[in-house]
Amino acid sequence: MEKKVLGIIGGVGPLATMLLGEMIVKRTKAQTDQQHVNMVITNNTSIPDRTTYILDRSKANPVPVMISDAVKLKSIGAEVLAIPCNTAHSFYQDIQLGAADIQVLHMINETAKRAAQIGAKKVGILATTGTLTTSVYQLASQHAGVQPIVPDEETQEMVMSVIYDDVKAGRPVDFLKWQQIINKFDELGCDRIILGCTELSIVKKELNLDDMYIDSMMVLAESAILACGYELKD
Repeated sequence: MEKKVLGIIGGVGPLATMLLGEMIVKRTKAQTDQQHVNMVITNNTSIPDRTTYILDRSKANPVPVMISDAVKLKSIGAEVLAIPCNTAHSFYQDIQLGAADIQVLHMINETAKRAAQIGAKKVGILATTGTLTTSVYQLASQHAGVQPIVPDEETQEMVMSVIYDDVKAGRPVDFLKWQQIINKFDELGCDRIILGCTELSIVKKELNLDDMYIDSMMVLAESAILACGYELKD
């Protein structure tokens, strides 16, 4: 397969963007620098917050900025695009349309497919309130034949606190808060939990979480490697 250049629309958030790049390098089957995926990355921290826009708490629309970054990446050689932000996929159709003929990987659809592939039946969805409000994960999971379970309001507030008060703020994850979240999903009988926010991929790394968790960022990393014509490391 012909090798393609990967473009990453980053800055959403900044640390998640760097983690995606690291994941791609670590998961690519390569023995030399030249065998790794050729990537161009923006880390545009001026992209407005996706959740606050979805919830109508801000009029700052992130879509035009992301489309502008997609066009910039295409102009310097990107042939496949990845966005390390689940919530941004609420605007996937607009971004893909703005990117024209360049492929934009769909992180959420790929993650739902992965859940089905590993035999998950009932998955808890940990994501921003913006992502849950647009139902992108619920619909993708149902389409893949998996039952999605979303947190109650109190639990969702704790999820958002982990994302914004801990990870985005550069603080260590509050383990007690995290355990309370997971206990709720255990009570609901979930056999897997989707980490449907890229900041939660950072939580997985920090807390060394086990295989019960489906990391949407790792799914995106592996999808990007394959889409660009490279092989996954065994």
